[in-house]
Amino acid sequence: MTKARYTQLLKEEAQRLGFLSCGISKAGFLEAEAPRLEQWLRDDRHGKMGYMANHFDKRLDPTLLVPDAKSVISLLFNYFPEAEQQDPEAPKFAKYAYGTDYHFVLKDKLKQLFQYLEEEIGTINGRVFVDSAPVMEKAWAAKSGLGWVGKNTNLIAKSTGSFFFITEIICDLEFDYDGPATDHCGSCTACIDACPTEALTPYQIDASKCISYLTIELKDEIPSEFQGKMNNWAFGCDVCQTVCPWNRFSQVHQEPAFQPKEELLTYSAKDWEEITRETFDVIFKKSPVKRTGFDRLKQTFRFLR
Repeated sequence: MTKARYTQLLKEEAQRLGFLSCGISKAGFLEAEAPRLEQWLRDDRHGKMGYMANHFDKRLDPTLLVPDAKSVISLLFNYFPEAEQQDPEAPKFAKYAYGTDYHFVLKDKLKQLFQYLEEEIGTINGRVFVDSAPVMEKAWAAKSGLGWVGKNTNLIAKSTGSFFFITEIICDLEFDYDGPATDHCGSCTACIDACPTEALTPYQIDASKCISYLTIELKDEIPSEFQGKMNNWAFGCDVCQTVCPWNRFSQVHQEPAFQPKEELLTYSAKDWEEITRETFDVIFKKSPVKRTGFDRLKQTFRFLR
């Protein structure tokens, strides 16, 4: 088979499995990203996420993750929901956390895709990644033409916005490679202007000020300086995506596993205030919110009051 045929098989099967889009880049060192990452870490923009400073070389070179890697396959998967939380006074959850933890759902789909390629082509040396290793997923997706990294530091696609997950397959097979997308943020600063904690400057984020970091990654108490600035976000934050003009093109996802429990949408502020550990376990079974835990979530609820 030719590289063109490999590419056709890959992209057709990715579409069949429900992926939004698929782009491919030649594996190699990310030269442009190296100084930016180094400076970001030096400025302590990663907060207390010490792991971000680990495996610096692996983060920039996928051939150190998969020996003899030839290609980085980037795939997007839509999670934009049909419905949102109903009570405007209730603690808010980021849309990506509405349903089943995407790590489980997408890793299974990637494994299916990888198995299909091996059945059609033969043995392939490679690995699948869903936030599971030091991969600069946004950089690779941009190099593969799936979108551009916007001023809010999210990957943005002209046709679909940014409410999607990014996953990868790194392997030793060669394909026809895609070229990078161009930037279409223009003079817009909606995301920067709307950020409740002023975590954004153009094309850079101070994670230590980001509400997603404060409510998920930070293991200590939320610093008092953010009191009254959290806009009622209890787990993650969607502000910089919601205000992005390109998300007017977001389409409702078709993945059953991402459908939320009814309680997540209908609970009032009082319901969340009175939630028990048992109810938490039911509503957030197999959910990303399980990661933060009942006690931490209740602590965040108290901080928001």
